[in-house]
Amino acid sequence: MMGPVLAACLLIILSTAWISQANEALCKKDGGVCSCNNNKNSVDCSSKRLTAIPSNIPADTKKLVLNYNKLRELEPKAFHHLSKLTYLSLDNNQLKSLPEGVFDKLAELKTLDLQYNQLERLPNGVFDKLTQLGTLYLDTNQLRSVPKGAFDSLSSLSLVTLTNNPWDCTCNGIIYMAKWLKKKADEGLGGVDTAGCEKGGKAVLDITEKDAASDCVSPNTTTAIPTSTTTPASVIYDDIHEIKVPQENFQKFLGYQEPDHLPTQPQCLMSISGYLGLMMSLMLTSAAILYVFHFLKKA
Repeated sequence: MMGPVLAACLLIILSTAWISQANEALCKKDGGVCSCNNNKNSVDCSSKRLTAIPSNIPADTKKLVLNYNKLRELEPKAFHHLSKLTYLSLDNNQLKSLPEGVFDKLAELKTLDLQYNQLERLPNGVFDKLTQLGTLYLDTNQLRSVPKGAFDSLSSLSLVTLTNNPWDCTCNGIIYMAKWLKKKADEGLGGVDTAGCEKGGKAVLDITEKDAASDCVSPNTTTAIPTSTTTPASVIYDDIHEIKVPQENFQKFLGYQEPDHLPTQPQCLMSISGYLGLMMSLMLTSAAILYVFHFLKKA
């Protein structure tokens, strides 16, 4: 009976090696979903048409670029294992909201880029842990106001961009932001004058309580936009051809989390040698299975 036992062990070893090889493909120098610069702890996942963030990004990553993808939503703990991040770019995606606590573990973050998305609301306390943040890009979204106290913890902020948002200056929900911007303008914060009212042509920092007397219901006070019950298949492009990942389980196997622009500098996918390695692992695994069945049949 030693034959089947040894074959089963071989099968487990080969399967583990196969999974490990697929997961490690993320940042191999000769290929992977994202490209890495180990010397600078930098990971570039831009222009991949990703609908989900790869889950096996190295924990010591300091710079993570996820711009020009198709991200529609983020998992609440999407960045919780990346506490070393100092730079995070999510611009030019399709985010409609942010989950509460999504940035809570990024205490060392200095630059956060959320411009060119479709954000309609910010959750309460979303920036509370970002005390080292120096630059915040929020321009070109669909924000009408921000929750009271949203910027209070950003003590290191030196630049904020807020232009191209439909700021609603008729509702008293804008008063917190107007007062904060006016105070920061006196302190020399850059970008405070980039927030303009959707109607009337005024800058938000010039709005008074008399201007915004209405008690309106703001999108920032509503519940988060419900997430879809179905997840579109992730599609990753290289320079020449495309490879579709249609099955949810296989998507997770390749290192994606569950949750989505135009490619500008597509990176390499998986190297040919990586594929050959996977095929070899499959062949050896199949041989091991047949070996097990052979001995079981004889027994």
